[in-house]
Amino acid sequence: MKIIIAGDGKVGLALTRQLLHEGHEVTIVDSNPGVLQANMYQYDVLAVQGNAATMEALRQAQVQKADLLIAATSADEINLLCCLTAKKMNSRLHTIARVRNPDYTEQLFFMREELGLSMTINPELSAAREIFHLLQFPSFLHRDSFAKGRVEIVGLRVDEGSRLEGVALHQLYKIAQVKVLVCAVLRAGEVIIPDGSFELKKGDRIFVTARAVNLAQLIKNLGIAKQKIRRVMLVGGGHISFYLAQRLLDAHLSVKIIEQNPARARFLAENLPGAAVVLGDGSSQSFLESEGLDEADALVSLTGIDEENIVLSMYAHSQGVPKVVTKVNRLEYNRMFEALDIGSIVSPKDLCSALIARYVRGMQNKAGKILALHLIAEGHAAAMEFRVDENTRYRGVALKDVPLRRGILISCISRGADTIIPDGTSSFEAGDTVVAVSTLDTPVLQMNDLFD
Repeated sequence: MKIIIAGDGKVGLALTRQLLHEGHEVTIVDSNPGVLQANMYQYDVLAVQGNAATMEALRQAQVQKADLLIAATSADEINLLCCLTAKKMNSRLHTIARVRNPDYTEQLFFMREELGLSMTINPELSAAREIFHLLQFPSFLHRDSFAKGRVEIVGLRVDEGSRLEGVALHQLYKIAQVKVLVCAVLRAGEVIIPDGSFELKKGDRIFVTARAVNLAQLIKNLGIAKQKIRRVMLVGGGHISFYLAQRLLDAHLSVKIIEQNPARARFLAENLPGAAVVLGDGSSQSFLESEGLDEADALVSLTGIDEENIVLSMYAHSQGVPKVVTKVNRLEYNRMFEALDIGSIVSPKDLCSALIARYVRGMQNKAGKILALHLIAEGHAAAMEFRVDENTRYRGVALKDVPLRRGILISCISRGADTIIPDGTSSFEAGDTVVAVSTLDTPVLQMNDLFD
């Protein structure tokens, strides 16, 4: 498809990377020539310099021939105007606007209906939902849902002395006591799609496919259960903190927010009466200690500076805080965390791009196309969901006899209300939903691309 991305910031960059990987033709519109030049050097894209909300810039981007426009500039109003103008120039165009300001929340339905928007996205709200999701099962570093929420791929770290250390994967059931499948392992910066003979080592980050109903039992049997989270400390009082605190308070958890801007702290205190809002510098170790860091079950670092969030999380982990979640925006920092045992990483930009990519796949709606895609293993691998149809090859063939391409593994088969964590004797049939995992250097656009 022909896709225009208005705004070449962090969201635009993450989107460009993902959409190109899925075979789309991308045009970027931005007013900053330096940023455009850098992306043209890095990616095979067309670039238009100009204000994305103007008809002239949209004409140069050939909006009349486009299938989708994504407005992801830093200004909500520009994004809305861009979508409105583009829709008037091409009535069949799908439009997606990034709208971040909580003041517009009540108007989003009106905006979609009256402005003809296909979708609105809020990276901060998505990040808050993801963090809340992680806090529900603090033993996991990562969680992604498939098969309408019945299956999850969860991330775990193999620590020294863990029940998993030294275990070959074909022996895993003896420990887990529930049917699971390790679909990817991140070791020393490289992702491995393992087979049954693969042996786990200390420091490995493993990604495990399991039925959602078995997650609690899996944690218990692996001996990695952490105490239930009751007290959460949020450092930084931005939009993510606001949305997250609302959810935590609704779940009857104790919430403390540390914010150093007096006006923002006052806003939070007035609008979140159930939370304890403290005015102070969350980057100060002594201040955190005085505010009861040692009593917190979880710390979430949500300042606007990635480096500060990383240091805060490292300190919280060193002080024994059971669950630590770190917000990062710069994609290159994701790789750092592979070597650091400091908990879960959340990137609002990556979450936002994943939501948009999911909408794009829905637009295609072709047989065998990807229904859902989640990046795992710090972006080194992808978990993809497909629908099996009459054109899918190897239906009814045992997986041990299916010639999968190198770097690909089928980790789940969903058939009606049944969810199958497969072994070599399993097979897929027309109407099934299949989850497959592949390394990113193995291009996959439809299910038949999984096979040799």
